[in-house]
Amino acid sequence: MMQKKTLTIFTPAYNRAHTIGRTYESLCRQTSKDFCWLVVDDGSVDNTKELVAKWIKEDKIPIRYIYQQNQGMHGAHNTAYRNIDTELNTCIDSDDYMPDDAVEKIVSFWKKYRSEKYAGIVGLDKAHAGGIIGTEFPLEMTETTLQGYYEQGGKGDKKIVYRTDVICKYPEYPIFEGEKYVGLAYKYMLIDQDYTLLTINEPLVIVDYQDDGSSINMYRQYWNNPKGFAFFRKTEMQVTHSLKRRFIVCVHYVSSSIISRNKRFIKESPNKLMTVLAIPFGYLLYRMIKRKVAKNKKIQKPI
Repeated sequence: MMQKKTLTIFTPAYNRAHTIGRTYESLCRQTSKDFCWLVVDDGSVDNTKELVAKWIKEDKIPIRYIYQQNQGMHGAHNTAYRNIDTELNTCIDSDDYMPDDAVEKIVSFWKKYRSEKYAGIVGLDKAHAGGIIGTEFPLEMTETTLQGYYEQGGKGDKKIVYRTDVICKYPEYPIFEGEKYVGLAYKYMLIDQDYTLLTINEPLVIVDYQDDGSSINMYRQYWNNPKGFAFFRKTEMQVTHSLKRRFIVCVHYVSSSIISRNKRFIKESPNKLMTVLAIPFGYLLYRMIKRKVAKNKKIQKPI
């Protein structure tokens, strides 16, 4: 019987046949084989399915493929978490790839330092063009929460490797009809309330941001997914320690509520007074988002 792997690397894929090959090749080069690869195809209409089927036949690494109707990144994460049975898991996007020794570093580091008090490991992101994204962890910071790291001045995306039993304890990302986005940090914020993460000052992923990726088109995301953003902001209001940040969150909550035409947003807010105070600024943000989206449409309109 094949020994159970320690780590699942899961990859949500939506029409990324032109980039996911690089992800696959990096996994084949891993110096440790103590992992399996789960591909969640989120409704692709390109040849992603055929590519993955070919790689499964090659049998270089263990691969599992799941197809679902398009739900957005958070919906793909829900599906992944329902189907992972290894001790650890991490998401590597279909336009990103891993350094050759990333799995070896993750597994050996976890086996050396693991404890029930830790939700997992947080490491660094490296840019495809070179250089660490944001800031490294201070030498004295051997453990942290994501929220604590950023509140202490930390910057840049980070790669998280979660314990599967921990991340599956928390509610799934909600699916809002007609929308495709809920911030993945929703779950991370909840986990931060109960656990810390071990820090490792090593790059665990190499990222290559795409022009059509969600991080690039944020104004359009705000406009097209207001219920998802409002839901996320309500959670953030309750967990953030910074008064300034909480007010900014309320401004965004008001803006998303206006876009979704939710007249009950004050009643539904966990911080009603601050939400009322944020209304003028939220309206201005709504107007700015509307203008940016309209301008973007004009730029993209074919001549």
